[in-house]
Amino acid sequence: MLVNEMSGSGGDMLPYMFRQMKLGPLVGMKTWGGLVGIWDVPPLMDGGFITAPRGGFYNLEGQWDVENKGVAPDIEVEETPLTAKDGRDPQLERAVAEAMSRLAAEAPKIMPEPAPPVRVRRPN
Repeated sequence: MLVNEMSGSGGDMLPYMFRQMKLGPLVGMKTWGGLVGIWDVPPLMDGGFITAPRGGFYNLEGQWDVENKGVAPDIEVEETPLTAKDGRDPQLERAVAEAMSRLAAEAPKIMPEPAPPVRVRRPN
């Protein structure tokens, strides 16, 4: 999974859960750590509104986590303006290389397709 410093909120939660489920490595840079819940947005007289953080995230050990901390990648790869100018994406390139090497080592099992389902039963 690709992550970077622009990933926040759900972009913090998804890589956290991806790692928790051991689905594969995180590639890129640490997320920005903006995982906090906001709800009940009261309106103001001028049509504006106010938001305030109301809920946080804690891990399975019962400790506050991710907020102001972020999720660090397993494989750190920085993307610079120079590589972007050259039309390259080193994070994506590394993630694809990692996926291809894992695919070779851990090939998925292809299951045979079952017989077509019987959608309408016809009388004999």
